[in-house]
Amino acid sequence: MNRKEIDYIYKQNLEESIIEYLAKEKNIEIRQAMDIYYRSRLAKQIEQGSYGIENMDYKYLVHDLIDNEPELFL
Repeated sequence: MNRKEIDYIYKQNLEESIIEYLAKEKNIEIRQAMDIYYRSRLAKQIEQGSYGIENMDYKYLVHDLIDNEPELFL
């Protein structure tokens, strides 16, 4: 396995953790949490590897998403 494959798997696992934790924190269905996450700026930043954000704890990232993108929860 090369570095690119490892990074891809790591990001997939991170996204899974974010979605599951978001659903738990907001008491919503997984499908709704997925929709919110994939419409977020956070998802784009993780995909692009912006600011090394993909190396942060998923719980912190969920709370950051809730605090900084409240329009996604309307």
